[in-house]
Amino acid sequence: MSDILYKAINEVQIAQYAFCRFITANDTGKNGSHQAGFYIPKCAAPLLFESVGVKGENKDKLVEVKWQDNFTTNSRFIYYGQGTRNEYRITRFGKNFPFFEEDNVGDLLIIAKQNETYYSGFVLQTDQDIEDFLNYFNLSPDMTNQLINIKQTNASEKLLDLYITELVSTYNDFPETKKMAQLAREIYNKSNKITDIDICINPDLQLLKWIDTEYNLFRNFEEKVYAPIYSVPFTNCQELINFSNSILNRRKSRAGKSLEHHLSAIFTINKLEYEEQVITEDNKKPDFIFPNGESYHNICFPTDQLVFLGVKTTCKDRWRQILNEANRIETKYLFTLQQGISKNQLKEMKHEHIKLVVPTSYIKFFNNEFQSEIETLNSFINIVKTKQNNKFIHPI
Repeated sequence: MSDILYKAINEVQIAQYAFCRFITANDTGKNGSHQAGFYIPKCAAPLLFESVGVKGENKDKLVEVKWQDNFTTNSRFIYYGQGTRNEYRITRFGKNFPFFEEDNVGDLLIIAKQNETYYSGFVLQTDQDIEDFLNYFNLSPDMTNQLINIKQTNASEKLLDLYITELVSTYNDFPETKKMAQLAREIYNKSNKITDIDICINPDLQLLKWIDTEYNLFRNFEEKVYAPIYSVPFTNCQELINFSNSILNRRKSRAGKSLEHHLSAIFTINKLEYEEQVITEDNKKPDFIFPNGESYHNICFPTDQLVFLGVKTTCKDRWRQILNEANRIETKYLFTLQQGISKNQLKEMKHEHIKLVVPTSYIKFFNNEFQSEIETLNSFINIVKTKQNNKFIHPI
């Protein structure tokens, strides 16, 4: 665990309120936006003010924010309520603020309120730090851009909560990872009356709902399995550390495969031909090959009918890992839940023939110049369907 990550976790744990979100091209001004500072959604208003803003009035306050490298900014929290505006922002970071650069797009911003006028701020820049932070607080990437609450539950979805409670009561231990993902899909679909047709119509939305449901389900399993352990005092510090590490390792293990399991379910429902973990050159194992490994290794099978999809929850650093995973396929698709990547990284990806695939609602977080080149999950599925429906017929 890096020093910055360690400090961020500690500050969030002792904060009155804490908030995280991915930095976007709009924040850095690289999309031509003239808005100042960081936008804060209305659901996170308690982070900034004791009472919500009143439409028709502006209000602000000055605070001190101590950032990760022990520098401070005398920043301004403001609610714009006059005219057509109705939004919250954090402004006044100074000319030398280091986190408004192009390469900061896709970094994770964390703001923690320690008291009314003093805050802690962090910007996590590596995939490992970002994923470890989200895993620590058991957050999916779709749970960012809101207040952090480790006890958060989906109170508005009472039926789903009931299904989760009933399901957890039937187990004495964690289901294995693939089963956990399946159970999350089943209870979400049941409580919301989701059909295969719904999933085919809007796979992007359903994927995010499944992911959020699984995080909620997993939290409930954690409470059941771990409560008898943490309710008894540990005999020494090392026991506590070992217990904590076992929790974090389980979270990482589950989160690392969860996304692939849900994507696989969507591809199956859409009747796509695919194979997971095909062994290619140098014993590499791509996440998905369409239609299958046999076709990939058949030199007579048309290369333009092969499709590669890598899967990385975050990919600011890790996207290069897929470059040599399937040498026959020049253009490689990469699905990610990363909310924004710097323009320089996007240029590098384009040069290396990598095309991003993200949930529809995430495209707005990327630089305007590249948004038209990013595929949604739905458009990616249609690309594969088109190839498979018009595939070259050749005996394999």
